[in-house]
Amino acid sequence: MRFGVFDHLDDSSRPLVQHFEERLRLTEAYDRAGFYGYHLAEHHNTPLGYAPSPGIFLAAVAQRTTRLKFGPMVYLLPLYHPLRLIDEVCMLDQMSQGRFLYGVGRGISPIEVGFYGVDFATGTERFREAFEAIRIGLTENVLTFHGKYYEFDGVPIVMKPLQKPYPELWYGTSRPDSIPWAAERGAHIITLRDTTAARAIIDLYKSEWTNLGRDEAELPMMGINRHIVVAQTETEAREIAGRTYRPWRRHMELLWAEYGVPFPLKDSLPEEWDALQAHGHGIAGTPRQVRDYVGAVAEAAGASYFVCDFAFGTIAYEEARRSIDLFASEVMPAFA
Repeated sequence: MRFGVFDHLDDSSRPLVQHFEERLRLTEAYDRAGFYGYHLAEHHNTPLGYAPSPGIFLAAVAQRTTRLKFGPMVYLLPLYHPLRLIDEVCMLDQMSQGRFLYGVGRGISPIEVGFYGVDFATGTERFREAFEAIRIGLTENVLTFHGKYYEFDGVPIVMKPLQKPYPELWYGTSRPDSIPWAAERGAHIITLRDTTAARAIIDLYKSEWTNLGRDEAELPMMGINRHIVVAQTETEAREIAGRTYRPWRRHMELLWAEYGVPFPLKDSLPEEWDALQAHGHGIAGTPRQVRDYVGAVAEAAGASYFVCDFAFGTIAYEEARRSIDLFASEVMPAFA
């Protein structure tokens, strides 16, 4: 079992200069603790995400860490010009000496991509065209690609990533119909779905992998994402979680509610922490309780990668840091 971190970099109610610095200090803690990867969300025009240009924040992460791998979860490919993103990926991979995680997706919010003039209905088609154009640019010296949305004819590509053929590929998914595409390309996956749905997605991926004639021992990481709060007592952990989760959840649905669009995660992400924990989407407790939870959820989902959301809502830096330290010292060793 490997462990990672997911971060929306959502509004914490503190000044942005303090907010950014505290989150960078947390990435240093993840680095020292031995987490595998740091995955940063991309959201636009909403307090849910204060890293709308994730590459800028991740460039700072590259300088503040030495072992921790990191990347977007995910780049919203329909919002990027492929030439611009090719250069950014190469720069981040070289600056980090090959620690960049190339997370890709089309985006979950029709509102956010709509702000950029992108029709959500064409998102999957645009995403797959953009991915292919970028793949060529990352692996070849000249980019020639002719598609419905992108046209490149003999464009010289002067930079290359350090990792070959290109940085480690990651894909965030909630839909089984996206799994064949991910398996064919050997992408590592992370899902926020509940345990039963996550198991179905992971089992489907394994089946697709086998059907492609690939060795099961070489399976990419199959990840699940959960909110985690660890404290010395359950009472303290539940108090922190209940107080700090509520604003994160409000920001999660904010744009959907303002624009009258049905929120697709309403059932899996209840508005209050106690309901979320009862649903199985998070745990606030002692190290022993969290250790038991992680083991049970990972086994039930068939996951090989457990992605923790430690810093969310109005949780204070000190509270998140204690949670991370307890998790690293008293939970992670049990799964070494």
